[in-house]
Amino acid sequence: MEIKKVIPSGYCKGVVNAIKMAKQTREDYPNEKIYVLGMLVHNSYVSEELSSLGIVTLDDSNCSKDELLDQINEGIVIFTAHGISDAIKAKASAKGLKYVDASCVDVLKTQNIIKDYLKLGYDVIYFGKKRHPEAEAVISISEKIHLVTDEKDLRDLKLSNNKIFLTNQTTMSYLELKDLIELAKKLFPGIVVEKEICNATSSRQLAISKLEDCDLLYVVGDVKSNNTNKLVDIGKKHGIKKVLLIQNYQDIKDEDLIDVEKIYVSAGASTPPLLIDEVISYLKSKALNNLSD
Repeated sequence: MEIKKVIPSGYCKGVVNAIKMAKQTREDYPNEKIYVLGMLVHNSYVSEELSSLGIVTLDDSNCSKDELLDQINEGIVIFTAHGISDAIKAKASAKGLKYVDASCVDVLKTQNIIKDYLKLGYDVIYFGKKRHPEAEAVISISEKIHLVTDEKDLRDLKLSNNKIFLTNQTTMSYLELKDLIELAKKLFPGIVVEKEICNATSSRQLAISKLEDCDLLYVVGDVKSNNTNKLVDIGKKHGIKKVLLIQNYQDIKDEDLIDVEKIYVSAGASTPPLLIDEVISYLKSKALNNLSD
């Protein structure tokens, strides 16, 4: 049994920066209450690490960022790597809270591009995931931003403006985006398009799309991570026989490894390197045990 790590895998620069900022905030304010408005990055192990530092993650799928902010009356609030609306920043300031914005620079770049086109009088079609914090931050900018999650949403969209701009959440699948753009150009002649899948996401997806003779692909990451789930989708569309999302080595089952010769291990951009290393070490130990049997 052969085990290989897909390169690149794991942490991207935005995740590294967000975690660094959170830890620095604790160092700078050792006695303050510190909260993260949502998951800093979409990985529960990162949230647990922050909890060990006394940083509280407020995350509830039934609550908006605005409602989560209502729960904080003192201390410091950290905004996550996925971006945040100007309205939430203003509300935090109005409540007298200090805040730290850990938004990824790629997310901010996309937001700024969208704002530029809005100023030019465009309606914006934004391809993203419903209720994802990155998408929610973007659509809060203006009523002229229209979230589409798939081709059906795009077909159902009725726009009277002939100035239309299309872009996307940074962690979407490049294959889905390609198909969506082709359809958008047919539905809205003259549409302006800028692909905003970040380099970390696209490079990890492309690495999987180039794998050969892969019997089993493990994608290590959190089920809440959009970029992780898209790696799973890419693996399946690439025709890999078996693609499994796992959070750590404990999710590996013996039956997964039956009649498997070549295993690749990839990971989402918010997955801690330790978890990837543990998965690879565990698989190598299983391979050695099989040889000795």
